[in-house]
Amino acid sequence: MPSRLVVLVSGAGTNLEALLEACEQAGYGAEVVAVGADRDGIEGLERARRRDVPTFVVPLADFATRESWDDALAAAVAAHEPDLVVLAGFMKLVGPAFLARFGGRTLNTHPALSPAFPGMHGPRDALEYGVKVTGATLFVVDAGVDTGAIVAQTVVPVEDDDTTASLHERIKHAERAMLVDTVGRMAREGFRLDGRRVRLGG
Repeated sequence: MPSRLVVLVSGAGTNLEALLEACEQAGYGAEVVAVGADRDGIEGLERARRRDVPTFVVPLADFATRESWDDALAAAVAAHEPDLVVLAGFMKLVGPAFLARFGGRTLNTHPALSPAFPGMHGPRDALEYGVKVTGATLFVVDAGVDTGAIVAQTVVPVEDDDTTASLHERIKHAERAMLVDTVGRMAREGFRLDGRRVRLGG
């Protein structure tokens, strides 16, 4: 049976689209069983609906506390019984209730080579620092910000004429390929956490 993926999005869903396309290929080893979001009216949800993939929305504004939202998000995801949860441009931090259910099997990407340049502005910070290479990181989500165990990384050279926008665009392209390739391997081969190391192959 293919691994069950729940993908969470907040915007256009280009990484989601890449995963949906990959899941249509024979032998990929995974299927997207639901797509969730923290707001409605976004292209990411429409990408799922066009393929008849179930969707759900859990807006933070509907809850009195961050903790109650986190509980509700965890319950909404759990209803689809995922093997893996992929945060694909999901712009909210998940909390303790979510990690209690899905810790160790929730993935996110960061547009830098962790542990360098964490936070919202990885490409800009890398460019301003003057590094010659940067890239993207796929990691297992933990309670920190971009601090989880690293599953995979991909390197992107920094060109002399790069702007933040041009560098970020190349990073996103490399990130997408890394995400699709690695999620497929995790689904087909299995994986385990060994301290801060993620070992593919069960």
